[in-house]
Amino acid sequence: MNLLRFMEQFPDEESCRTDMRNVREKQVVICKKCKGKKQYWLKAKGQWQCADCGFRTTLRSGTMMENSKLPLRTWYIAMAFMTYSKKGVSAVELQRQLGHKRYDTVWSLMHRIREAMGKRDALYGLKGEIEFDEGYFEIATKEIVKKNLKRGRGSQKQSNVAVMAESTPLEDPATGKKSSHCRYFKMKVLTSHKAEEIDETVKGNFEETSIVFSDKSTSYVNISDYVEMHIMEKSGKETTATTLKWVHIAIANAKRTLLGIYHKIKGKYLQNYLDEFCYKLNRRYFGERLFDRLTIAIITPYWYINE
Repeated sequence: MNLLRFMEQFPDEESCRTDMRNVREKQVVICKKCKGKKQYWLKAKGQWQCADCGFRTTLRSGTMMENSKLPLRTWYIAMAFMTYSKKGVSAVELQRQLGHKRYDTVWSLMHRIREAMGKRDALYGLKGEIEFDEGYFEIATKEIVKKNLKRGRGSQKQSNVAVMAESTPLEDPATGKKSSHCRYFKMKVLTSHKAEEIDETVKGNFEETSIVFSDKSTSYVNISDYVEMHIMEKSGKETTATTLKWVHIAIANAKRTLLGIYHKIKGKYLQNYLDEFCYKLNRRYFGERLFDRLTIAIITPYWYINE
C-alpha cells in the first residue's frame, strides 16, 4: 500500500476505528477481568462486552495505543510513514508531515511503535544454524572531557550489542538448490561483557536444537550448554566473510541506517531503534503487507501473552 492508497483507505478517524475493530476481532479480543474470549460489540458504546462476566473493553484497551490521547488516524499515519520508508524516518520529519506542534509527542509516539515492533519479534525464537557475534554502536554521551573517555572495548561512546542471524540455508522445492539468504535477525543491547549476560541472551532467543557459530570470545564459553552444538572459530577476515557473514552485514547496515537518519542516539533508547531495524529487516519481502503486519503488532495484547 502506497501513500495514495493509504489516504483513500483511511480518509478519516472513523475509517481507522473500523479497521482497528476488524483487526482486533480477527486476532481475538480478550477480557482483562476473566480472560474470556467471547465478546460482542456494543455499537452505541463503541466497545466490546464480555459474554462471560460483562466487563467492557474499549477499542484501545490492552494495545500499544492505550492511554494515548492522539487520534487513531495520527497513529495510522505514523505507522504508514515508518513502514513505507525503507530505512526509516526521523521524528522531525514525521512531525513536519503530521503538522503536529509538539516534537516530544511525535517522538514518544514513534518509540511506542518501535516498542511494539520489539515485542512482536520477541515472540519468535531463532532456530537451525545461527550466527552470533557482538557489534559496537556509537551513542550520544554527556559533555565529558575527551581525555577521560575510554577507547575501544568499554568506551562510553559505544554500546555493546549482541547480533544474531538465523542463517539456515533454504532449499527451493522446485530446483533443489539452497539459498544463501539469511532469514531472521535479532539485536540485543548488552550491559556488560560477562558470560552470564550472553547465556541469558542465548536462552531467551535460541531454540535448544540450534547450531550456533561464533568467534572464540571468552564470553561465549557456556553457549554449548543451551544449544545442540556450538562451533567456535578464531576471529579473522575469513571468519567475518564466511562463518559470520550475515551478522556483520547486519551490523554494517544498522550502523549506516542509524547514523544517516538519527545521528546521535542515547544509550537507553538504542534498543528501540535496533528493534525497528530488525523488525523491518525480518519482513523485507512483505512489501505492502508490512503496514498490515505492524497494525497487528500494535493491537496485540502483550499483557496476556506474557502472563
